[in-house]
Amino acid sequence: MLQAHMARKTRKNQKKKSNRQKRKPVVSITAATADKHVLYQQSVQDADVTQEFVDEIWASHREDKAMRMREDFCGTALFCAKWVQSEPGRTAVGIDLDRETLDWGIEHNINPLSADAKKISLLCQDVLDADVSSKFDVIVAFNFSYWVFKERQTLLQYFKRVREALDENSVFIMDMHGGPDAQFEMEEPTDMGEFDYVWEQAEFCPITHNTVCHIHFHFRDGSKLNKAFTYEWRLWTMPELRDILMEAGFSRIDTWFDEDDGTDEYAICETTANMEAWVAYLAAWK
Repeated sequence: MLQAHMARKTRKNQKKKSNRQKRKPVVSITAATADKHVLYQQSVQDADVTQEFVDEIWASHREDKAMRMREDFCGTALFCAKWVQSEPGRTAVGIDLDRETLDWGIEHNINPLSADAKKISLLCQDVLDADVSSKFDVIVAFNFSYWVFKERQTLLQYFKRVREALDENSVFIMDMHGGPDAQFEMEEPTDMGEFDYVWEQAEFCPITHNTVCHIHFHFRDGSKLNKAFTYEWRLWTMPELRDILMEAGFSRIDTWFDEDDGTDEYAICETTANMEAWVAYLAAWK
C-alpha cells in the first residue's frame, strides 16, 4: 500500500477502486513465463495515485512541497521512482531486507530513470537499523508491511525511530485494513485481464491476531503461480496503532478513511460506520 485485501476492497481498492487506475495489459503470459514482480506491481500498486495521495495528506497541514521521502519496506522501489519524477528536486531513500527484490527494482524501476536514478538511494537493511540522522519530510510504510512486527514493543521501537528520522512538522504515513472480513479465511480473485490476481487469507488466530496471507496468480491457459507472495503478519487494530503512535511521541494522528459514500475519496475522519472490509491510512505528524 495496503493496497482491505479482503473482498477486493483490499490492497488495490485502497489505492483507488475508481477509474483512476491505469493498467497496461500483460500480453500472453503463463505461470512459466510470468515475472511475479511485474504482476505484483500491476495488481497491487498504483504509484501515480499513491504519490498524489501523499501530496494531498501533506497539503492538509503544509503549504510547501514535501521533497525528501523515505519508503520503508520498499520492495521493488516503484514508489521511490515515481516520487523523484513527480517534482523537480525530489529525493527518495528506499529500505528493504530482500536483496533480490531490490536488485530487480534497480534493474526495472530505477535504472530506466537515467539522470533521475541518482536521486534515489536503496538500502538493503532492517528498517529498525535505519539512519535517523538523515531527516525526511515524509516516511511511508505501505501495503501493511510494518505488520511484520508482531510484538507491541518492537512496533513502538520502529515508530520511535521513524519519528526521530522525520524533520519537524513532517509526517509518517501508513495504511491498514480491517473490518469483520479481515478475520476470516477466504479467497478473492480479481480479473486483471490476462490473469487473475487472487488474495487468500489462509489463517487467522483470534487470540494473537496473527494471520497468514498469500497472493496467487492464475492465468488464462489454466496455469497457476501459487503462493507467489506469502505474508505472516499481526492484524493490528486502529486503536492499537493510534495509541502506539502517540506513545512514540507523534503530536497528531489523522485517520484518512473512505466512507464509501460514492465519492471514492479519502478524508480525515474522527468516527465512521464499520464495513465488512475497509482500508484506511494513518498520518502521524511529528
